Amino acid sequence: MKCLIVLCLMILWACPYVAMSKTLYESSLIEAHQQWMIKHGRTYTDSYEMEKRFQIFKSNLEYIEKFNNAGNKSYNLGLNQFSDLTNEEFMALYTGINVPSHFSSSKMKSNTILFNVNDEVPTNFDWRQRGAVTDVKVQGICGCCWAFTAVAAVEGIVKIKTGNLISLSEQQLLDCDYESRGCSNGHFETAFASIIQSHGILKESDYPYQGVKQTCQINGNIEAAAQISNYKFVSSNDEKQLLHAVAQQPISALIAMDDEFRSYKEGIYSGSCGKGINHALTIIGYGESEGNKYWLIKNSWGEGWGENGYIRLLREGDGTSGHCQIATYVGYPII
Repeated sequence: MKCLIVLCLMILWACPYVAMSKTLYESSLIEAHQQWMIKHGRTYTDSYEMEKRFQIFKSNLEYIEKFNNAGNKSYNLGLNQFSDLTNEEFMALYTGINVPSHFSSSKMKSNTILFNVNDEVPTNFDWRQRGAVTDVKVQGICGCCWAFTAVAAVEGIVKIKTGNLISLSEQQLLDCDYESRGCSNGHFETAFASIIQSHGILKESDYPYQGVKQTCQINGNIEAAAQISNYKFVSSNDEKQLLHAVAQQPISALIAMDDEFRSYKEGIYSGSCGKGINHALTIIGYGESEGNKYWLIKNSWGEGWGENGYIRLLREGDGTSGHCQIATYVGYPII
């Protein structure tokens, strides 16, 4: 009986402590959310929306902390501008890929130039060091990642061939690529074709990004800042071919990403992937770190995501589709 009384007293003493600890924990989460709101300039319409977003933020933060505390991965996750969104909301707002109906493996193969994989390439390569990459851009809540990767690839080859690094217009593609669905989805292939059909692409400063599809503002007499004559694909599911392609110029690529990908902070991402292609980005280099090979990739979610707007993605092997299907649909423009 004495033991039972002692146990009951211990529980009574512990309960206030547990309650207080829980209150402190909730308070720290609320403060973290408020600091995050200030950092990212986030406001909410009412208390209901505030509570809803706080609960989502809390869930995302707890997942991130649990993942990082495990400490058994080659990468870490972190809070960013997307941390008060559900995965479904994020996917609807920030991705947008449409593989055209006429797009097929046979067409890709017929429009593919094979590289000589016996040629030597550097172990590490970064087109930023060659001045062929503009600053990381922000697509916002318009799902036109396809336009941003097409523009980044054109900006790269223009610099390589002419010596001039020019920030070009994603908005022109958003408005004038009639085979795309604007912010809903599109494809870098039709973006390249649109540039050719329009006889070039304007500077970003001449046709600035609005983040929403509008009426096309160009005609056949535009004073283009850059032109391309054609585009090609890299041999599908062959990372060795892709390696040699990236050593020649920045490459547009599609990827299958998931919720974990959007919380990427640093390191070589070897985590989970989406079930299908849903995002476009630009491969601007590759390398090795502590025995792990990776692709160096430019995204269009701003410098607050990942490694200042970039991600290092696991490079798996020569004859695979690559991690998150990165080697499945890859292409590049030709001047």
